[in-house]
Amino acid sequence: MSNKIWLSPPHMGGKEIEFVQEAFDTNWIAPLGPNVDAFEKQLAEATQTTEAAALTSGTAALHLALRMLGVKQNDIVLCQSMTFAASAFPIVYEKAIPVFIDSERDTWNMDPELLEDALKTYQSQGKRVGAIIVVHLYGMPAKMNEIKALAQQYQVPLIEDAAEALGSSYFGQPCAGLGDMGILSFNGNKIITTSGGGALVSNRSEWVKEVRYLSTQARDPFPHYEHTKIGFNYRMSNVTAGIGRGQMLVLSDRVTKRREHFDFYQQKLANFPGVSFLPEPKGFYSNRWLTTILIDPEKSNGVTTDQIRLKLDAHNIESRPLWKPMHLQPVFKDAAKFDRGVSEDLFAKGLCLPSGSSLTDEERELVVSLVKSCWNEG
Repeated sequence: MSNKIWLSPPHMGGKEIEFVQEAFDTNWIAPLGPNVDAFEKQLAEATQTTEAAALTSGTAALHLALRMLGVKQNDIVLCQSMTFAASAFPIVYEKAIPVFIDSERDTWNMDPELLEDALKTYQSQGKRVGAIIVVHLYGMPAKMNEIKALAQQYQVPLIEDAAEALGSSYFGQPCAGLGDMGILSFNGNKIITTSGGGALVSNRSEWVKEVRYLSTQARDPFPHYEHTKIGFNYRMSNVTAGIGRGQMLVLSDRVTKRREHFDFYQQKLANFPGVSFLPEPKGFYSNRWLTTILIDPEKSNGVTTDQIRLKLDAHNIESRPLWKPMHLQPVFKDAAKFDRGVSEDLFAKGLCLPSGSSLTDEERELVVSLVKSCWNEG
Protein backbone atom coordinates (compact mmCIF):
# COMPACT_ATOMS: atom_id res chain seq x y z
CA MET A 1 0.00 0.00 0.00
CA SER A 2 3.04 2.27 0.12
CA ASN A 3 2.45 3.47 -3.44
CA LYS A 4 -1.26 4.09 -2.94
CA ILE A 5 -2.52 7.59 -3.70
CA TRP A 6 -4.65 8.49 -0.71
CA LEU A 7 -7.53 10.93 -0.62
CA SER A 8 -6.01 13.17 2.08
CA PRO A 9 -3.06 11.66 3.95
CA PRO A 10 -1.11 13.28 6.81
CA HIS A 11 1.71 15.60 5.72
CA MET A 12 4.37 16.49 8.24
CA GLY A 13 6.33 19.72 7.92
CA GLY A 14 9.51 18.69 9.76
CA LYS A 15 9.36 20.76 12.93
CA GLU A 16 6.81 18.48 14.60
CA ILE A 17 9.49 16.03 15.78
CA GLU A 18 11.34 18.82 17.58
CA PHE A 19 8.32 19.71 19.70
CA VAL A 20 7.57 16.03 20.36
CA GLN A 21 11.21 15.44 21.32
CA GLU A 22 11.00 18.40 23.67
CA ALA A 23 8.06 16.73 25.40
CA PHE A 24 10.10 13.56 25.86
CA ASP A 25 13.22 15.41 26.96
CA THR A 26 11.30 17.28 29.65
CA ASN A 27 9.13 14.25 30.54
CA TRP A 28 5.92 16.18 29.71
CA ILE A 29 4.22 13.04 28.38
CA ALA A 30 0.93 13.18 30.25
CA PRO A 31 -1.99 15.42 29.24
CA LEU A 32 -1.35 19.16 29.47
CA GLY A 33 1.99 20.91 29.38
CA PRO A 34 3.88 23.58 27.41
CA ASN A 35 2.99 22.17 23.99
CA VAL A 36 -0.73 22.23 24.81
CA ASP A 37 -0.49 25.84 26.02
CA ALA A 38 1.42 26.93 22.91
CA PHE A 39 -0.85 25.03 20.52
CA GLU A 40 -3.94 26.62 22.06
CA LYS A 41 -2.41 30.05 21.60
CA GLN A 42 -1.68 29.28 17.93
CA LEU A 43 -5.27 28.13 17.37
CA ALA A 44 -6.77 31.20 19.02
CA GLU A 45 -4.59 33.45 16.86
CA ALA A 46 -5.42 31.54 13.66
CA THR A 47 -9.16 31.76 14.29
CA GLN A 48 -9.04 35.29 15.75
CA THR A 49 -10.76 34.10 18.91
CA THR A 50 -9.99 34.84 22.54
CA GLU A 51 -9.41 31.30 23.79
CA ALA A 52 -8.92 27.74 22.56
CA ALA A 53 -9.11 24.40 24.36
CA ALA A 54 -7.15 21.52 22.81
CA LEU A 55 -9.09 18.26 23.11
CA THR A 56 -8.94 14.63 22.04
CA SER A 57 -11.22 15.07 19.01
CA GLY A 58 -13.55 17.40 17.19
CA THR A 59 -16.39 15.18 18.39
CA ALA A 60 -15.36 15.84 21.99
CA ALA A 61 -15.29 19.57 21.24
CA LEU A 62 -18.81 19.48 19.83
CA HIS A 63 -20.06 17.41 22.74
CA LEU A 64 -18.67 19.93 25.23
CA ALA A 65 -20.08 22.83 23.20
CA LEU A 66 -23.56 21.36 23.59
CA ARG A 67 -22.93 20.74 27.28
CA MET A 68 -21.77 24.34 27.74
CA LEU A 69 -24.97 25.62 26.12
CA GLY A 70 -27.11 23.61 28.50
CA VAL A 71 -28.61 21.43 25.76
CA LYS A 72 -30.67 18.79 27.53
CA GLN A 73 -32.98 15.87 26.94
CA ASN A 74 -35.71 16.55 24.34
CA ASP A 75 -34.26 19.88 23.25
CA ILE A 76 -34.25 20.37 19.48
CA VAL A 77 -30.82 20.83 17.85
CA LEU A 78 -30.87 21.96 14.23
CA CYS A 79 -27.97 20.36 12.38
CA GLN A 80 -26.77 20.52 8.80
CA SER A 81 -27.71 17.27 7.11
CA MET A 82 -24.85 17.05 4.63
CA THR A 83 -21.92 16.37 6.91
CA PHE A 84 -19.96 13.63 8.63
CA ALA A 85 -21.84 11.79 11.38
CA ALA A 86 -19.64 13.30 14.10
CA SER A 87 -21.52 16.58 13.61
CA ALA A 88 -24.72 14.90 14.76
CA PHE A 89 -23.76 12.14 17.18
CA PRO A 90 -23.04 14.45 20.16
CA ILE A 91 -26.64 15.68 19.98
CA VAL A 92 -27.71 12.17 20.86
CA TYR A 93 -25.08 11.93 23.62
CA GLU A 94 -27.03 14.66 25.42
CA LYS A 95 -30.37 12.94 24.65
CA ALA A 96 -31.46 15.91 22.58
CA ILE A 97 -33.37 15.58 19.30
CA PRO A 98 -31.47 16.12 16.04
CA VAL A 99 -33.41 17.83 13.25
CA PHE A 100 -31.64 18.00 9.90
CA ILE A 101 -31.50 21.00 7.59
CA ASP A 102 -30.82 20.54 3.88
CA SER A 103 -28.14 22.34 1.86
CA GLU A 104 -28.34 25.22 -0.58
CA ARG A 105 -26.53 24.95 -3.91
CA ASP A 106 -24.19 27.96 -3.67
CA THR A 107 -21.97 26.51 -0.92
CA TRP A 108 -23.53 23.06 -0.28
CA ASN A 109 -24.01 24.13 3.34
CA MET A 110 -27.05 24.78 5.56
CA ASP A 111 -29.87 26.49 3.68
CA PRO A 112 -30.83 29.68 5.59
CA GLU A 113 -34.39 29.60 4.23
CA LEU A 114 -34.95 26.09 5.52
CA LEU A 115 -33.28 27.01 8.79
CA GLU A 116 -35.79 29.83 9.19
CA ASP A 117 -38.64 27.45 8.41
CA ALA A 118 -37.43 25.13 11.16
CA LEU A 119 -37.01 27.93 13.70
CA LYS A 120 -40.51 29.24 12.97
CA THR A 121 -41.97 25.76 13.19
CA TYR A 122 -40.51 24.92 16.59
CA GLN A 123 -41.20 28.39 17.98
CA SER A 124 -44.87 28.02 17.03
CA GLN A 125 -44.94 24.60 18.71
CA GLY A 126 -43.40 25.99 21.88
CA LYS A 127 -40.42 23.64 21.64
CA ARG A 128 -36.98 24.70 22.80
CA VAL A 129 -34.24 24.84 20.17
CA GLY A 130 -31.01 24.44 22.12
CA ALA A 131 -28.49 25.06 19.35
CA ILE A 132 -27.80 25.35 15.63
CA ILE A 133 -24.86 23.36 14.22
CA VAL A 134 -23.65 24.71 10.88
CA VAL A 135 -20.84 23.01 8.95
CA HIS A 136 -18.30 24.48 6.51
CA LEU A 137 -18.36 21.55 4.10
CA TYR A 138 -15.06 20.61 2.46
CA GLY A 139 -13.66 23.93 3.67
CA MET A 140 -16.27 26.12 1.96
CA PRO A 141 -17.75 28.66 4.40
CA ALA A 142 -21.49 28.59 4.92
CA LYS A 143 -23.69 31.65 4.41
CA MET A 144 -22.85 32.93 7.86
CA ASN A 145 -24.39 36.40 7.65
CA GLU A 146 -27.84 34.96 7.01
CA ILE A 147 -27.43 32.10 9.48
CA LYS A 148 -26.05 34.33 12.25
CA ALA A 149 -28.90 36.80 11.76
CA LEU A 150 -31.45 34.01 12.22
CA ALA A 151 -29.64 32.66 15.28
CA GLN A 152 -29.73 36.12 16.83
CA GLN A 153 -33.36 36.78 15.84
CA TYR A 154 -34.55 33.54 17.43
CA GLN A 155 -32.00 33.71 20.26
CA VAL A 156 -30.51 30.31 19.53
CA PRO A 157 -26.76 29.70 20.09
CA LEU A 158 -24.73 28.98 16.96
CA ILE A 159 -22.02 26.31 16.89
CA GLU A 160 -19.64 26.36 13.94
CA ASP A 161 -18.39 22.95 12.89
CA ALA A 162 -15.16 24.04 11.21
CA ALA A 163 -13.58 20.57 11.35
CA GLU A 164 -12.87 20.80 7.62
CA ALA A 165 -12.29 24.55 7.45
CA LEU A 166 -9.18 25.61 9.36
CA GLY A 167 -7.59 28.22 7.11
CA SER A 168 -10.87 29.17 5.44
CA SER A 169 -12.41 32.60 5.90
CA TYR A 170 -15.65 34.50 5.34
CA PHE A 171 -15.31 38.12 4.26
CA GLY A 172 -11.89 38.21 5.89
CA GLN A 173 -12.91 36.55 9.17
CA PRO A 174 -11.50 33.08 9.88
CA CYS A 175 -13.93 30.19 10.07
CA ALA A 176 -14.46 28.77 13.58
CA GLY A 177 -14.53 32.28 15.01
CA LEU A 178 -17.83 33.37 13.49
CA GLY A 179 -20.34 31.67 15.79
CA ASP A 180 -20.75 31.47 19.55
CA MET A 181 -18.34 28.53 19.60
CA GLY A 182 -16.28 26.86 16.90
CA ILE A 183 -14.92 23.35 16.76
CA LEU A 184 -11.88 22.04 14.89
CA SER A 185 -10.63 18.56 14.04
CA PHE A 186 -7.05 17.35 13.62
CA ASN A 187 -7.88 13.84 12.49
CA GLY A 188 -5.36 12.18 10.19
CA ASN A 189 -7.10 13.31 7.00
CA LYS A 190 -7.60 16.98 7.92
CA ILE A 191 -5.65 19.90 6.48
CA ILE A 192 -3.36 19.69 9.51
CA THR A 193 -3.27 16.73 11.86
CA THR A 194 -2.16 15.68 15.31
CA SER A 195 -2.99 12.05 14.34
CA GLY A 196 -6.17 12.53 16.38
CA GLY A 197 -7.41 15.55 18.24
CA GLY A 198 -9.62 18.58 18.10
CA ALA A 199 -10.27 21.93 19.69
CA LEU A 200 -13.01 24.28 20.83
CA VAL A 201 -12.55 28.02 20.26
CA SER A 202 -14.63 30.99 21.32
CA ASN A 203 -14.56 34.67 22.15
CA ARG A 204 -16.26 33.79 25.43
CA SER A 205 -13.23 33.10 27.63
CA GLU A 206 -15.37 31.85 30.48
CA TRP A 207 -16.84 29.14 28.26
CA VAL A 208 -13.45 27.88 27.12
CA LYS A 209 -12.12 27.85 30.67
CA GLU A 210 -15.14 25.79 31.71
CA VAL A 211 -14.50 23.42 28.78
CA ARG A 212 -10.93 22.93 29.97
CA TYR A 213 -12.27 22.13 33.43
CA LEU A 214 -14.92 19.68 32.19
CA SER A 215 -12.48 17.98 29.82
CA THR A 216 -10.09 17.16 32.68
CA GLN A 217 -12.69 15.10 34.57
CA ALA A 218 -14.10 18.25 36.22
CA ARG A 219 -11.49 18.09 38.96
CA ASP A 220 -12.04 20.79 41.54
CA PRO A 221 -9.04 22.62 43.11
CA PHE A 222 -8.53 20.46 46.20
CA PRO A 223 -5.47 18.47 47.33
CA HIS A 224 -7.63 15.35 46.98
CA TYR A 225 -9.92 14.44 44.08
CA GLU A 226 -13.11 16.45 44.44
CA HIS A 227 -15.88 16.65 41.83
CA THR A 228 -18.97 18.84 41.87
CA LYS A 229 -19.81 18.25 38.18
CA ILE A 230 -19.68 15.33 35.76
CA GLY A 231 -16.49 15.59 33.73
CA PHE A 232 -14.89 13.96 30.71
CA ASN A 233 -11.45 12.64 29.80
CA TYR A 234 -11.21 14.82 26.69
CA ARG A 235 -7.95 16.77 27.14
CA MET A 236 -5.20 16.64 24.50
CA SER A 237 -1.81 15.26 25.50
CA ASN A 238 1.38 17.31 25.49
CA VAL A 239 2.94 14.91 22.96
CA THR A 240 0.03 15.20 20.52
CA ALA A 241 -0.01 18.98 20.90
CA GLY A 242 3.66 19.02 19.89
CA ILE A 243 2.67 17.63 16.51
CA GLY A 244 0.00 20.32 16.28
CA ARG A 245 2.50 23.09 17.01
CA GLY A 246 4.64 21.96 14.09
CA GLN A 247 1.64 21.58 11.81
CA MET A 248 0.42 25.10 12.51
CA LEU A 249 3.73 26.44 11.16
CA VAL A 250 2.87 25.04 7.71
CA LEU A 251 -0.91 25.67 7.68
CA SER A 252 -0.74 28.45 5.09
CA ASP A 253 1.43 26.26 2.83
CA ARG A 254 -1.07 23.42 3.12
CA VAL A 255 -3.96 25.69 2.18
CA THR A 256 -2.02 27.05 -0.80
CA LYS A 257 -1.24 23.56 -2.08
CA ARG A 258 -4.81 22.31 -1.75
CA ARG A 259 -6.14 25.34 -3.56
CA GLU A 260 -3.61 24.64 -6.32
CA HIS A 261 -4.99 21.11 -6.59
CA PHE A 262 -8.51 22.48 -6.99
CA ASP A 263 -7.40 24.90 -9.71
CA PHE A 264 -5.56 22.12 -11.53
CA TYR A 265 -8.49 19.70 -11.48
CA GLN A 266 -10.90 22.41 -12.54
CA GLN A 267 -8.69 23.51 -15.43
CA LYS A 268 -8.24 19.94 -16.67
CA LEU A 269 -11.76 18.55 -16.17
CA ALA A 270 -14.33 21.36 -16.15
CA ASN A 271 -14.92 21.17 -19.90
CA PHE A 272 -15.84 17.49 -19.89
CA PRO A 273 -19.55 16.80 -20.44
CA GLY A 274 -21.56 16.88 -17.24
CA VAL A 275 -18.68 17.88 -14.96
CA SER A 276 -18.99 20.80 -12.55
CA PHE A 277 -17.08 22.17 -9.56
CA LEU A 278 -18.17 24.11 -6.48
CA PRO A 279 -17.35 27.78 -7.18
CA GLU A 280 -16.18 30.20 -4.51
CA PRO A 281 -18.73 32.99 -3.92
CA LYS A 282 -17.44 36.54 -3.59
CA GLY A 283 -16.07 37.11 -0.09
CA PHE A 284 -15.76 33.37 0.62
CA TYR A 285 -12.29 31.80 0.90
CA SER A 286 -12.13 28.01 1.04
CA ASN A 287 -9.10 26.02 2.09
CA ARG A 288 -10.31 23.47 -0.51
CA TRP A 289 -9.66 20.70 1.97
CA LEU A 290 -10.99 18.25 -0.62
CA THR A 291 -11.56 18.92 -4.30
CA THR A 292 -15.00 17.66 -5.23
CA ILE A 293 -16.70 17.20 -8.59
CA LEU A 294 -20.27 16.66 -9.64
CA ILE A 295 -21.17 14.45 -12.60
CA ASP A 296 -24.60 15.04 -14.13
CA PRO A 297 -25.52 11.66 -15.70
CA GLU A 298 -27.92 13.35 -18.11
CA LYS A 299 -25.07 15.34 -19.66
CA SER A 300 -22.01 13.13 -19.10
CA ASN A 301 -22.51 10.67 -21.97
CA GLY A 302 -23.20 7.94 -19.45
CA VAL A 303 -20.17 8.50 -17.22
CA THR A 304 -20.96 8.26 -13.49
CA THR A 305 -19.10 9.08 -10.31
CA ASP A 306 -19.11 5.41 -9.37
CA GLN A 307 -17.47 4.52 -12.67
CA ILE A 308 -14.72 7.06 -11.95
CA ARG A 309 -14.32 5.85 -8.37
CA LEU A 310 -13.92 2.24 -9.47
CA LYS A 311 -11.48 3.22 -12.22
CA LEU A 312 -9.30 5.07 -9.70
CA ASP A 313 -9.58 2.25 -7.18
CA ALA A 314 -8.37 -0.24 -9.81
CA HIS A 315 -5.18 1.84 -10.00
CA ASN A 316 -4.73 2.00 -6.21
CA ILE A 317 -6.07 5.55 -5.95
CA GLU A 318 -8.51 6.50 -3.22
CA SER A 319 -11.55 8.65 -3.95
CA ARG A 320 -14.83 8.89 -2.08
CA PRO A 321 -18.49 9.85 -2.62
CA LEU A 322 -19.63 13.06 -0.98
CA TRP A 323 -20.97 12.80 2.56
CA LYS A 324 -24.20 10.85 2.69
CA PRO A 325 -26.76 13.21 4.27
CA MET A 326 -27.65 12.48 7.86
CA HIS A 327 -31.36 12.26 7.11
CA LEU A 328 -30.57 9.29 4.82
CA GLN A 329 -28.51 7.45 7.44
CA PRO A 330 -30.20 4.37 8.93
CA VAL A 331 -29.35 5.50 12.46
CA PHE A 332 -31.35 8.72 11.89
CA LYS A 333 -34.17 7.24 9.81
CA ASP A 334 -36.82 8.59 12.18
CA ALA A 335 -35.35 12.08 12.55
CA ALA A 336 -37.25 15.15 11.34
CA LYS A 337 -35.84 17.09 8.41
CA PHE A 338 -36.39 20.29 6.46
CA ASP A 339 -35.44 19.25 2.99
CA ARG A 340 -35.56 20.24 -0.68
CA GLY A 341 -33.56 17.30 -2.01
CA VAL A 342 -30.36 19.28 -2.62
CA SER A 343 -28.05 17.22 -0.41
CA GLU A 344 -29.50 13.98 -1.79
CA ASP A 345 -28.76 15.20 -5.31
CA LEU A 346 -25.22 16.21 -4.38
CA PHE A 347 -24.60 12.84 -2.76
CA ALA A 348 -25.85 11.04 -5.88
CA LYS A 349 -23.63 13.08 -8.23
CA GLY A 350 -20.55 13.95 -6.18
CA LEU A 351 -17.05 12.56 -5.78
CA CYS A 352 -14.02 13.67 -3.76
CA LEU A 353 -10.72 13.49 -5.64
CA PRO A 354 -7.25 12.97 -4.10
CA SER A 355 -6.41 16.32 -2.54
CA GLY A 356 -3.59 15.81 -0.04
CA SER A 357 -1.01 18.56 0.20
CA SER A 358 1.72 15.97 -0.47
CA LEU A 359 0.14 14.96 -3.79
CA THR A 360 2.78 15.25 -6.51
CA ASP A 361 2.37 16.72 -9.98
CA GLU A 362 2.82 13.25 -11.49
CA GLU A 363 0.15 11.74 -9.22
CA ARG A 364 -2.22 14.57 -10.04
CA GLU A 365 -1.68 14.02 -13.77
CA LEU A 366 -2.37 10.32 -13.34
CA VAL A 367 -5.67 11.01 -11.55
CA VAL A 368 -6.77 13.37 -14.31
CA SER A 369 -5.80 10.96 -17.09
CA LEU A 370 -7.76 8.15 -15.49
CA VAL A 371 -10.82 10.36 -14.98
CA LYS A 372 -10.65 11.46 -18.61
CA SER A 373 -10.36 7.86 -19.76
CA CYS A 374 -13.86 7.17 -18.46
CA TRP A 375 -15.27 9.36 -21.28
CA ASN A 376 -13.02 7.72 -23.86
CA GLU A 377 -14.25 4.29 -22.84
CA GLY A 378 -17.84 5.44 -23.29
